[in-house]
Amino acid sequence: MSQEFTGSGAGVALITPFKKDFGIDYHALERVIENQVKGGMDYLVALGTTAETATLSENEKREVTQFVVGKSNGRLPVVVGMGGNCTSTLINNIKSANFEGVSAFLIVTPYYNKPSQEGLYHHFMEIAKNSPLPIILYNVPSRTGVNMEAETVARLAASSDKFIGVKEASGIMSQLATIEKYTHKNFNLISGDDVLALPTVTIGGKGVISVIANGLPGRLSSMIHKALSNDFAGATTLHLEMIDLFKLIFKEGNPGGVKAMMHCQGIIENVLRLPLHPISEGTYQQIKDAYQKLTS
Repeated sequence: MSQEFTGSGAGVALITPFKKDFGIDYHALERVIENQVKGGMDYLVALGTTAETATLSENEKREVTQFVVGKSNGRLPVVVGMGGNCTSTLINNIKSANFEGVSAFLIVTPYYNKPSQEGLYHHFMEIAKNSPLPIILYNVPSRTGVNMEAETVARLAASSDKFIGVKEASGIMSQLATIEKYTHKNFNLISGDDVLALPTVTIGGKGVISVIANGLPGRLSSMIHKALSNDFAGATTLHLEMIDLFKLIFKEGNPGGVKAMMHCQGIIENVLRLPLHPISEGTYQQIKDAYQKLTS
């Protein structure tokens, strides 16, 4: 574990490539990881939403974690996504797994049972008491059905040093700004939306956990690094170059869009596990055209 890991900079929410028989394509995953290293990304996030983690078996989750840690080989920190809607089960999963070589957890708010803000606070505090690693909170209400409000995030940040940041994917800029205002300087606001990554940095945020970086690590990392260095003109240029793809890759859901783009690049097969399904031919062509325009 790296004690210095903070979640600052450009992180990538890694996809899980699948072969045509729906098995995990580890050769393709290795290519993706190598591209992240070469592209100047700051850290890797395994088993997040973009990884189709809900469709992976427990054994596959362990294998993917070990594979990403092994192929990273200390070159980039590795964050592992965790989550669940039963606090005690999640704590048991954390205690029973081998997280050697992992720098932090990304822990999503409980889904489906829609806890109150007080419930969210106590859920995460219990996890903090039992976690061997730093924690990045993950708020993505469009998927979980519950929004962790800025006041709750600030309360958690003040209550335990285990919480090093929040991946904020509510899309509510006023909420992000409130988090930035009321959390201490060592707590990092991290964008969970590619299209809001640059605006987030302009209000004091420290980076992004990106989807598009799976296929465009160099451009995405450069945008974030320029913004963090106060080169907002250069960062804006890159942001506008990618803006069409930012929108298109989410048009029919994630990770269908980014997988289509990476298929255009020849990196992976265009395969998802049900209930997810490859995007339509029309959107695929739009993504292909936008990618070719960007790189021509």
